[in-house]
Amino acid sequence: MLRPMTCPHHFELYLSEQRSYRDLPMRIAELAKLYRYEQSGELNGLIRVRSFCLSDAHIICADPAQAKQEIQSALDLIDYIQKIFGLEEGKNYSYRLSLGNRADESKYFKDDNAWETAENILREVLVERKANFIEVEDEAAFYGPKIDVQMKNVNGKEDTAFTVQYDFVMPKRFKLEYTGQDGHRHEAIVVHRSSVGAIERVMAFLIEHFAGNFPLWISPEQVAVIPIAETHNEKAQEVFELLKQAGIRTTTDTSKEGFGKKVRAAKKDRLPYFIIIGDKDIEAGMITLESRDDGNLGQMKIEDVVTLLKEEIMTKKLPDASKVN
Repeated sequence: MLRPMTCPHHFELYLSEQRSYRDLPMRIAELAKLYRYEQSGELNGLIRVRSFCLSDAHIICADPAQAKQEIQSALDLIDYIQKIFGLEEGKNYSYRLSLGNRADESKYFKDDNAWETAENILREVLVERKANFIEVEDEAAFYGPKIDVQMKNVNGKEDTAFTVQYDFVMPKRFKLEYTGQDGHRHEAIVVHRSSVGAIERVMAFLIEHFAGNFPLWISPEQVAVIPIAETHNEKAQEVFELLKQAGIRTTTDTSKEGFGKKVRAAKKDRLPYFIIIGDKDIEAGMITLESRDDGNLGQMKIEDVVTLLKEEIMTKKLPDASKVN
């Protein structure tokens, strides 16, 4: 289905059966392929596209207190994701409390009390987290305020990478209700959250952040196996197969190009590692490992190389901060 958002579909899933307070909070998450007919002037590389994959979720909550707790948990998840990528608050991203505008009834749902409650809850969350944030009026969604995680792209323009939103409107429109402890029907509250944002936009930020020098664990190609001469191709293919079986994204260059040209190509592609195989390596039963960031690591057994690479991938090791643009 060509859809611009997941909200209605997740709400229909919630409405597929009767819910009680025991079912809440109910968390529905999806990696969703979405489509939006953005104006041509708005399109910008991977940052803003017409077709994108959104890490999206909707959390149906019983009351403001439960919503506040879920918002805290969502921000914990976002902070975890940021740390995994080595992004720092204040340096690589910032928080924005996006508020509504009570005077603009054409853009925002009219319910001053609900807006006041929702905005105060989000403000309390940020204060309790000791987060540095700014408040900006007229940046909320029509259905409620939100906490936006902002990043600047290489052109200096600020974009929203992650968001957590407090929604008191859609529960009314979709009749998202539950049976409370008192046996009566109550209106729920929805928290919209995106833990990784649009995959395309995050990839754009990461390309710029790492200047193309991706850590091993997210590099599209992780290792290149380079034989010095054609007589070493068979051994190179053997090493390639061993790395591939270990789950390491590997490429090998057994073409007739010169050795120097092959090495330059691997460096140009910014592969984290490349393996060199020559006469001395075959005689010693070893390979020579070269690191993009740390240079020549010397001769090693292929089993030790696999262990080293898998450890770096599993721990999601990041390059030295001084080597990140």
